[in-house]
Amino acid sequence: SFLPRFMIWNTMMGTSILSIPWGIKQAGFTSGIILILLMGILTLYCCYRVVKSRQMIPLIDTSNWEFPDVCKHYFGSFGQWSSLLFSMISLVGAMVVYWVLMSNFLFNTGKFIYNYVHDINVTDIVPGTNGSNKVICPSAASSHPPENRSVMFSSGNNTGFELFEKWWNKSQTVPFYLIAILLPMLNLKSPSFFAKFNVLGTVSVVYLVFLVTVKAAHLGIHLEFNWFTENEFFVPEFRILFPQLTGVLTLAFFIHNCVITLLQNNRNQENNVRDLSVAYFLVGLTYLYVGVIIFASFPSPPLSKECIEQNFLDNFPSDDIMSFVARIFLLFQMMTVYPLLGYLARVQLLRQFFGNAYPSLFHVLILNLAIVGAGVAMARFYPNIGGIIRYSGATCGLAFVFVYPSLIYMISLHRAGQLTWPALITHIFIILLGLANLIAQFLL
Repeated sequence: SFLPRFMIWNTMMGTSILSIPWGIKQAGFTSGIILILLMGILTLYCCYRVVKSRQMIPLIDTSNWEFPDVCKHYFGSFGQWSSLLFSMISLVGAMVVYWVLMSNFLFNTGKFIYNYVHDINVTDIVPGTNGSNKVICPSAASSHPPENRSVMFSSGNNTGFELFEKWWNKSQTVPFYLIAILLPMLNLKSPSFFAKFNVLGTVSVVYLVFLVTVKAAHLGIHLEFNWFTENEFFVPEFRILFPQLTGVLTLAFFIHNCVITLLQNNRNQENNVRDLSVAYFLVGLTYLYVGVIIFASFPSPPLSKECIEQNFLDNFPSDDIMSFVARIFLLFQMMTVYPLLGYLARVQLLRQFFGNAYPSLFHVLILNLAIVGAGVAMARFYPNIGGIIRYSGATCGLAFVFVYPSLIYMISLHRAGQLTWPALITHIFIILLGLANLIAQFLL
């Protein structure tokens, strides 16, 4: 049936889509496309191993097991606690990225509304293209003092605008305003109410694809192929920074810690592998489409491809109507998903320690304050979503995508007396790839 594939697609399509064009720029256009295809195939294979892992255990009823239970079966309490740790890294990493993005979207939305209401025409002193489809290069403006980035042309007093700029600041105030909305939502006993908004995720991804298509139609295609040489406007086809893309992709294709749960509701269990493969194909296609179209249509010259931001919406000015709508969609979607992620983190952590997902409001509040604090700190001091995604992706991916599925498969084959040299070498190679992926994030 269509539903399981759609659920997996919907769960996997997260915020990483905003960083894919930046990742392609870091890797180079040709190697970026090849890496998306290869990482898609590799993560799909490892996900297939996760789905099959329960059936490889003989003589035990594993029908209601999750993947951490399988890890516990093979590696004892070490497997149980380490899989909990990496699962928490992936959840909290996602929640931190959400906080940074929600601050960004809330900031830009507020700015748009304020300027519109007060009829202020603000010209950002940022290099950009002229014309109705303006594309800007915020990173080139970072050499200017950050406070002094907008000049305004409006009659009337400037003090109101200056006050607004002071109290509505992307990194200094807006991340704190979000606490008032989201902290109470995190402390609810059951967030099932927010699960009803799941369709918002689909709407925002469909809208992003639409936005990318319309922008590309207006901007046209700007590509030039150089294999290794830099030039002023274009990046080479292959760049040594390519692991930054593989780090992002590990999280972009990451569903390994909850795929068993998602497929449990599948009426025809024999179709699991097919549904999983179709879902991965659709996710890969969506990433490829958005990444390739944004990269190819980015107007070079006059702007360099290096200008592509870690969140590609930042390349459109705050008064751009289509991006404004996209930011509102994404802001609402993230505000509904955020409490669900917090709920998953709470269930996994507190149930392991206290045997109860809601021991008391005090326990839950302490945990949520820690998670929210991490989000605010990152939005304040390190608002680079590409960086946060690739570090958390490569870290939790090492365990759930590369190491555990391969080790468990090799051990179960060995116990059944079926382990062959090709299988051994292949899976050791997959583990080494995961390790190299993680180490490279810190070297580049």
